[in-house]
Amino acid sequence: MEFRIKALDGAHSVVGCVLDAVDEADARRQLALKDLRVISLAPIRRLRLMARAPQLHLAVFSQQLVSLLEAGLSLVEALEALSERESSSGTQRTLERVLGRLYEGQTFGAALAEHPASFPPLYVASVRASEKTGALGEALTRYIAYERQADSLRKTLVNACIYPAVLLGVGLLVTLFLMGYVVPRFSAIYEDVGSDLPAASRVLLQWGQLIDAHAGLMGLLAAGTLGASVYGLSRPAARAKIGEWLTRIPAVGHQLHIYQLARLYRMTGMLLRGGMPAVAALQMCGGLLRAGSQSAFSAATQAVREGQSLAQAMERNGLTTAVAARMLRVGERSGNMGEMMERIASFCDEELARWVAVVTRLIEPVLMTVIGLVIGVIVVLMYFPIFQLAGSIR
Repeated sequence: MEFRIKALDGAHSVVGCVLDAVDEADARRQLALKDLRVISLAPIRRLRLMARAPQLHLAVFSQQLVSLLEAGLSLVEALEALSERESSSGTQRTLERVLGRLYEGQTFGAALAEHPASFPPLYVASVRASEKTGALGEALTRYIAYERQADSLRKTLVNACIYPAVLLGVGLLVTLFLMGYVVPRFSAIYEDVGSDLPAASRVLLQWGQLIDAHAGLMGLLAAGTLGASVYGLSRPAARAKIGEWLTRIPAVGHQLHIYQLARLYRMTGMLLRGGMPAVAALQMCGGLLRAGSQSAFSAATQAVREGQSLAQAMERNGLTTAVAARMLRVGERSGNMGEMMERIASFCDEELARWVAVVTRLIEPVLMTVIGLVIGVIVVLMYFPIFQLAGSIR
């Protein structure tokens, strides 16, 4: 964020400048280091027309940082090298601010925590846990693996939705074309027939005439509906409502629960392997669950805090599957809970991927059948009077 500054320097002269800082407190700190006394400080708000400045690609940054650390560079030297080769000015400023904090003696985790837009809380927590063990490279490698697994699952879900969405969109466009263009032309042909038309054909033709007479209004209504839908889906509250509705469908709700458990176990396992205590790791990962599971997760976290085993706490609050509960108990006996949680997450991912593949193979023919029936009914109702007339001639 940029701030417009007016300040007094050491010679009591008024100095005006533009300063780039994380927030107002950071701007005042930078001015104090320059021995400037603030007169006025105001953020500069710029109109963002099209695209935002490119953000830091966290997985690539982490991979490059691990490579430099393994090559023998210190953390500061590695960050300096990454900052110098960075082409994005916004990312370069972020890395320079992180370096500035390291020069001041702050820890790497504390420096990253000042930039939540670039470094999410779970990433910062992983780095802070590694600072206690001195295994920063291993922590970053585990986070890279976590990001790859999450991206792989996300791509599987998105790819599974693409074809049904395209199929549904094409079917909708064909239906609108028939109702808005073809049906009104047929209604002009049948005007002289009047009440002799079958009831279903008459209703269809009346709808076509209505759409043709108010084409502009219908177009605006369709565009407004599409815009409202896109805006609604971009709002977290609307997505939460949709998610809550989907969880009421038994099969879908169970798989959404599996998806959340996979994210929870993978991130918790990563933090545990990084050296973070179990309670702190659970508290850090609570935001990965939907609102309906938060109370159960809070109860499980409280039970672990009071000394109950993690496996029992998770199982009693419905945060496991039959296989996950057994694997948690094995992990507690072997003392390797972090690795066992990551294995549970991989098992959940595989189960979810199999379910998505089955549902995709089922929903595609169902959609094609429904769309074909709708279009077929419209076409038959348009031509039915002609068939009826031909039958009467015989």
